Amino acid sequence: MFQHVITNEEELRTITGEPSELVENKVIHHLDENCKQFIQQSPFLTLATSDSKGNCDVSPRGDEKGFVHILNEHTLIIPERPGNKRVDSMKNLLSNPHAGLIFFIPGLEETLRVNGKACIMADKNFLEKMAHKGKVPSLGIAVEVEECFIHCAKAFKRSGLWDPETWLAKEERPSAAKMLAEHAKLPDLDEEAVTERLKESYTKRLY
Repeated sequence: MFQHVITNEEELRTITGEPSELVENKVIHHLDENCKQFIQQSPFLTLATSDSKGNCDVSPRGDEKGFVHILNEHTLIIPERPGNKRVDSMKNLLSNPHAGLIFFIPGLEETLRVNGKACIMADKNFLEKMAHKGKVPSLGIAVEVEECFIHCAKAFKRSGLWDPETWLAKEERPSAAKMLAEHAKLPDLDEEAVTERLKESYTKRLY
């Protein structure tokens, strides 16, 4: 369907150009004090994984700031809180340990990217340190850090993500309940019923 598809890096570079010296040299291979501070102040991240065939997935992880446990300058642990039990990220990690993370801080337009190898761990002595409201996570995703670097703010500036004036009014926003009901097509499960399910899950099963 596309007449001009880029198929090699040389052709790509003729269009994009080369990165600056600053960009080329910004990657470090451990969590220094700057990265640790960023992660400790972050309440939200996205986790990218893929299976052995390259099928990709990106999943959000969020909690109160500092929810990610920094074990040392080479290792961090993401607590696995209750979710929908699809466990897409963890299934991928069973066959392909490579993972990419982006850490966000509300109001800050730069983000922190961390790449490395991950495993699923169930060590109680570490998990107990990530307990919240008396609930200890049953699993954690431990990431061995191989790369970390700051990502520039251009995407946030273009999107106006943190600017409330760009946000949709409540009545204009997509309805997750409507989408779930129409996609699942289950009998006796309309938008209203899904709304109630979501409300119950969000109020009673966060931890």
